[in-house]
Amino acid sequence: MQETVSTSKSPFSTEPVGRLIAKFAIPCVISLLVNSLYNIVDQIFIGWGVGYLGNGATNVVFPITIVALSLSLMIGDGGAA
Repeated sequence: MQETVSTSKSPFSTEPVGRLIAKFAIPCVISLLVNSLYNIVDQIFIGWGVGYLGNGATNVVFPITIVALSLSLMIGDGGAA
């Protein structure tokens, strides 16, 4: 018994590539923006509470956090696609 998969339901076979890239890239961009806003708010509270040394420490770690987040989003959204 052979089962055929209907390709008419899959957007990957009918929609243009540019639209698909935008459809999957926009949630990633929004999540990175939310993470950046979260970091800005953290910087404000750390600056008030700890001072410039706390801000310096979080500024050193921020690029590492962004790289880890972007890699995990790439793997997660790529696997979902």
